[in-house]
Amino acid sequence: MPGSLTDEQVEHFRREGWLCPFDAIGPDEAAANLAALDSYDGRLGPDATLRLKIKAQVVAPWMTALARNPRILDAVESLIGPDILLFGTSVFAKKARDVRFVSWHQDSAYYGLDPHEEVTAWVALTPSTVANGCLRVLPRSHRMADFRHEETYDPENLLARGQTIRDIDESQAVDMELQAGQFSLHHERTAHCSAPNPSDQRRVGVAFFYMPAHTRSTLGRRGALLVRGEDRHGHWDRDPEPRMDLDPVCLDYLDRMWAGYRDTGVKQAAEKGLV
Repeated sequence: MPGSLTDEQVEHFRREGWLCPFDAIGPDEAAANLAALDSYDGRLGPDATLRLKIKAQVVAPWMTALARNPRILDAVESLIGPDILLFGTSVFAKKARDVRFVSWHQDSAYYGLDPHEEVTAWVALTPSTVANGCLRVLPRSHRMADFRHEETYDPENLLARGQTIRDIDESQAVDMELQAGQFSLHHERTAHCSAPNPSDQRRVGVAFFYMPAHTRSTLGRRGALLVRGEDRHGHWDRDPEPRMDLDPVCLDYLDRMWAGYRDTGVKQAAEKGLV
């Protein structure tokens, strides 16, 4: 399959359910993107990142451009083929000395996609390390039977319902450490989590959710954005693209998306962030 990954890397992803690290953008561009995010505070609420879930790419051209970054898409193409839809985008931010965490879970439990072929690219805008609560994955969990998720409603759990997989063997976990501008990849069914951030350094990243164009929604008609190749299937409406930062047309679309997701598990899961 064409793309930038070697045969060995593709085999590793198929077997283990994750890959990292890869370079996407330079540290200067990562810092500029972080500054843009910071500038939205107050304009999108006290903490803009709380609103930038599900379809964050519609709020700014730089976000859409990052979703189309050739280095990211070349790697994704190696795994899911040349016809790529962007299912969604989420900004994940942990403040310094943040006690909140994300429990072990699988995205496939609530994304509503069929088949389960989505690949997440997690792009670091700051260093993401063990010290500040980086993403952790359980290798080969995407090849196991679906895990049972217990809804705990823990107030410090960033998942809306505190959905938690119990009895994970933490000794088998892999820490996906990244420098600013790097990205990791993981499969939709790969169990993952992230710990609190006791450090003095915040952790900020953007997750792009990519799927092959033949993927269907099991939660009704929804939107996606073609970022490479062709969509010969027509299972998804087209998400709008922003003409400017905080494009009012796109923000209205984002608000209508939230309204449409009000009674669904997708909205509940995305409202507080996933990783």
